[in-house]
Formats: sequence, structure tokens, C-alpha cells
Amino acid sequence: MPHFRSPLRLDEKRSALMVIDLQEKLCPVIPEASEIERQIIRLIDAASVLSIPAAATVQYPRGLGGLVPSLQDVFPAPEEKVDFSAAVCRQALDAWLQDGRDQIVISGIETHICILQTVLDLLAEGLHPFVAVQAVSSRHRQDHELALQRMRDCGATLIGVESVLFEWLQTAQRPEFKTISQLVKSS
Repeated sequence: MPHFRSPLRLDEKRSALMVIDLQEKLCPVIPEASEIERQIIRLIDAASVLSIPAAATVQYPRGLGGLVPSLQDVFPAPEEKVDFSAAVCRQALDAWLQDGRDQIVISGIETHICILQTVLDLLAEGLHPFVAVQAVSSRHRQDHELALQRMRDCGATLIGVESVLFEWLQTAQRPEFKTISQLVKSS
């Protein structure tokens, strides 16, 4: 019998990466911001290696600043928003949809505000958000945990960063395997 690949797995041809509001003035209030940033950089690096598109948003940059320095060169012109949901940022989303990319890997801050509202709106659009759990956070642990539970209850997929990388990769026979393995070992 031939192998059947589950449609519940991430597929690099259907995936895109969204980095939500990892901003200079927001990160200092997030207890594990440096770890979140590191995990997001791993996702960005893997997406780049595998030609998976990525985009970033910033919430009210006049008041909250730009992206953290490590992301400024990667995303020189992040989409600006004042809505909490990044689903209002249509430039990247519409391009991804035209390209058949309906699996949106979600990362950034804060889990219970912008991440949650984005995920709920993406679900309402019929998209498939995959929340990279080690790449999202909130100021308070309980807010973070309740938001993750609510997103899962509403139909989002919670996933670990390493699972994202290996589902995108799919097989150890690909030439990108060694590069992705190095990203995993860097954890």
C-alpha cells in the first residue's frame, strides 16, 4: 500500500511564517523574550532555507518601536497595524493565499492578545494556523496558557518549533537536512 501523507501535517508548499509584533518596546516586559526571539530566528532561518515565505507585523510602531534589532534586516518594512489581529495585514496574507499557502505558522507576542486574535480571524477565514508554542509568549504565564488552550479549543494546531522544522523538511534525504539539523542542534 502506498504511503499517504496526512493533510494535518505542515507542508512546505502550503506554509508561510508570520512573526507578530516582536518589537523593541514590547520585548522588555516579556519574561522570556530572548528565548522567544531565538526560536523565531530558528523558524526564519529554516523558512529561508526551504523557500517558505515569511512576513512580520508591528503594532503601533510610533509608540511601541520597530522590530527587535535582529529582525530589522530580515523584515525591513514590516506591515504596520493598530488592530490587535495581524489578519488585517493583507499584503503578505493575500499573496500567500494566491500562492495556495493556507497553513500559517504563527510566532510572536503577546499570546493572549495579538496572537489569539490573529489565530481566531485566520480560522474564521478558513485558514490553518499552526501556533509555534516555544515562539509565542505573554507577560503573564496564565494569560499565555489560557490563550493557548482557547486557540486549540477553537481549532488551531499547537506545535513545537522542532516539529515545524521537520514537518517542513519531510525527509532526511533532502539536501537541506544538514542545515535544518544544525538549526535543531543550536537549541
